[in-house]
Amino acid sequence: MENGTAASKGEGFLSRMALNDNKAGMEGLDRDKINKIIMESSKGSKFYENELKREHQVNQRIEKMMLQKAQITEQQLKKAQAQVERMASELEKSRDLSRVIVHVDMDAFYAAVEMRDCPDLKDKPMAVGSMSMLSTSNYHARKYGVRAAMPGFIAKKLCPHLVIVPCNFDKYKSVSNEIREIFADYDPHFQPMSLDEAYLDFTEHLELRKNWPEASRTHRYSSSGTDIGIEQPEHQQESEVKGFSPVLFEDSPNSSQSLSSPEAADATGKTAELFGTSVEEAVKEMRFRIEQKTMLTASAGIAPNMMLAKVCSDKNKPNGQYRLASTREAVMDFIQNLPVRKVSGIGKVSEKMLNALDISSCAHLGQQMALLSLLFSETAWHHFMQVSLGLGSTYIMRNEERKSMSTERTFKELNKPDEQLSLLRELCEDLAQDLKKEDLKGKNITLKVKNVNFEVKTRALTLPCAIATADEIFAVAKDLLKMEIENESPQPLRLRLMGVRISSFVSPDDKKPLQKSIVGFLQLGKADVRGSTQ
Repeated sequence: MENGTAASKGEGFLSRMALNDNKAGMEGLDRDKINKIIMESSKGSKFYENELKREHQVNQRIEKMMLQKAQITEQQLKKAQAQVERMASELEKSRDLSRVIVHVDMDAFYAAVEMRDCPDLKDKPMAVGSMSMLSTSNYHARKYGVRAAMPGFIAKKLCPHLVIVPCNFDKYKSVSNEIREIFADYDPHFQPMSLDEAYLDFTEHLELRKNWPEASRTHRYSSSGTDIGIEQPEHQQESEVKGFSPVLFEDSPNSSQSLSSPEAADATGKTAELFGTSVEEAVKEMRFRIEQKTMLTASAGIAPNMMLAKVCSDKNKPNGQYRLASTREAVMDFIQNLPVRKVSGIGKVSEKMLNALDISSCAHLGQQMALLSLLFSETAWHHFMQVSLGLGSTYIMRNEERKSMSTERTFKELNKPDEQLSLLRELCEDLAQDLKKEDLKGKNITLKVKNVNFEVKTRALTLPCAIATADEIFAVAKDLLKMEIENESPQPLRLRLMGVRISSFVSPDDKKPLQKSIVGFLQLGKADVRGSTQ
């Protein structure tokens, strides 16, 4: 026990705050040097205290897990192994290699938009966010260990000349809408995951594409292209960008626009690009169109399911793509040496718990599955098993099948009720706009807040009728926020994050007008109000 406690205060504690070099652009950095700076610059801050508390909680879970492991008998392991083998056999029967799933992820999106609009930033380490928290960083900044979800004051210690630009979500949403218009040409039912990433099913598009004439697969260079200067990893300078990416990289053969003809052209004088009918060509075409329309680059992963496609989209970042062949052999080879942290759904807590069991790769997951089934929840080890087999969803949910929709904002401390309510109003208006685009209404409203001590609280309210307008959502969310304000009284409610989510969507037949009932409904106290603290 003493060793575990020491670990939480010494090197072990670094697991929560340490550099995560799995992210694109952060390979080969001096981890020890960066981690030392992170620790020294964060000590004494509320961020540090919160991370220390959470690290202690994780260490306690690990100690409990290791005690549980010590009590497992050989007989229990054999029984678990039989159960695991039966489930693996059933899962194999469900393996679907018939779909072509694409995950698209814009490169350093917020930072790239700011660099595009302010070319002076393109050669400087820069990030978007505030001294409290960063939303993203460009590739220059990542060379210093600066990353998203890092407090700006720590990032400044890592990179003293870092330029931090405030978030401009209205601008990012506008650019995102331009990108989504292109997505819809390849999959009308694409699934956006955030402003800068989405899943698309290219299966139907590829069938149609086989019969397209060359004219339908030819796209012209934009006359407005300019170099926004997102730097490119050396290993991609030849293979990934050659003959493509006409406006992005200074050292690319095609990066400077030729004005030898009245129309825009690449460095070779071409005014257009012809793309083939294969999935690789179709995805290149989509990325080309995004770049020509927005002057921003995207990376993409092509695979038989969503889980693998997301991993693949990170393989050749930035401005690259990677295809994983749709065969079981190719999938299993790909999975073998894949670090568990690369997989969506396995975060730093799960990674640390798995590492305590000497599990660091997806191959290790498969080898230790019987043990995992005895130590983790059913939901967790079922997910681990699917990962170890390279299985994931092949069905992209349509907009009308959405379970929820949300928006949130991170900011410097807000402690005045009028400012908090004003921000809440903005969030409700943003959410209402998104609902209107997809013709959705929901019955459940959830308010999410994070205070200056990094404690996250959620409070939800379920209505008898579905709502969708900004006024209706705000009427509900405002009362939830006032409850939080009153709970802190006489001290002010000091926030650094706020979000609003709507769920429990209704079918089109149920979308009846709410009439003037929300205020009265809240006053009568007939709502189902739930609060929780994470």
